[in-house]
Amino acid sequence: MINELYKLLNDKETQEKIKKRLPYLFQLAELENSRGGSVTMEVGTARERIISAFLIYKFGEKNVETDIPATEKEIDVKLFGKPISIKTISGEKPRGIKASWTVDAEKSREFLQQYNPKCDIILVQINWGGKGGFYFIPIEVQKSILKKIGAEKYIKLPKAGTNPRGVEFSKEAVDELITDPKTKIIIIKWTKEDIDYNPYKRWIDLWGED
Repeated sequence: MINELYKLLNDKETQEKIKKRLPYLFQLAELENSRGGSVTMEVGTARERIISAFLIYKFGEKNVETDIPATEKEIDVKLFGKPISIKTISGEKPRGIKASWTVDAEKSREFLQQYNPKCDIILVQINWGGKGGFYFIPIEVQKSILKKIGAEKYIKLPKAGTNPRGVEFSKEAVDELITDPKTKIIIIKWTKEDIDYNPYKRWIDLWGED
């Protein structure tokens, strides 16, 4: 329910909770999903679960659906039955945000021609050592901007002859989305903490149980 989530994100206590806890939890996710000093791709799923857990924490399990079929490629969670896409991106500016993991040229073109936003977006911009943000982009904002600039400018297709990682939202589209007055923004200072973390401890403890 967009009004409930939007109202929640305007709550000062909730804003402070996100500013304080999200960097710590995302740091844990990176520690859990690192190998040889590098963060693995699995961290994306962990981040999505952290955001979904936040929704469950605030709205209760009965109001948050997380068991979304794999066929629903744009939807990560449902809140009060309304679909939400959770996207996370690292860097000083929100860039390279995936609209679809489609890499086939023909299917990418079909995606562009048929694209129509179908869910709200929670976008988290991670910028360790600097400032990033937690953005809630309502579906009506997406549809308004898509209509305003057109699909050809809204969607960035992978270049032919490259090794693409999917279809992305264009720089122009992202700039419009995150600066729209109806988009809710919570600015976050991304500071890492000293965490004594052992990724095997939980499993060792479970092995030790009767």
